[in-house]
Amino acid sequence: MHRPAFVIWFTGFSGAGKSTVAGELARELSRRGVDFEVLDGDEVREHLSKGLGFSREDRDTNIRRIGWVARTLAKHGCVAVCPVISPYRATRDEIRASCAFGGEPRFVEVHLRVPLDVCEARDVKGLYRKARAGEIRGFTGIDDPYEEPLRPEVVCETHRESVAESAARILARCEELGFLPPGPPAP
Repeated sequence: MHRPAFVIWFTGFSGAGKSTVAGELARELSRRGVDFEVLDGDEVREHLSKGLGFSREDRDTNIRRIGWVARTLAKHGCVAVCPVISPYRATRDEIRASCAFGGEPRFVEVHLRVPLDVCEARDVKGLYRKARAGEIRGFTGIDDPYEEPLRPEVVCETHRESVAESAARILARCEELGFLPPGPPAP
């Protein structure tokens, strides 16, 4: 049996659809019988990184923790799906480099490239409103930078394509890279 071992790392603004697309991707991986784990940024922050703030140092620490868990899961034959903002390019690149097994990078960076105004309009958690009101400091895209990836394996624009289309494009790229065997046709 093919035992995939790699990391799918989502990055993008809050509200870009990272968790939503990751959920759709998880359903398809499950349907294919692939062992996977979703390391959602909000959940990891609550359980593994509780007490960290939002300074650059604390954000990098949080991302490194998620990266370490993802790499460990992948090393043991599990696909790690990581929907996290991860705003800083250098830290994402560090995680990518750490996810090389046998010298081969096993990392798929997925950039959810959605305009900030679209993410603000979605604002299901009310975070942008609080950031604009000064209640939240250091909010990505408002008063803290987001550094777009230079060469992501996949770019999804969830304001222009459906969740299913985004997930299908990610799966297709994983197949092209040889990380997943071609899947059965959708029911």
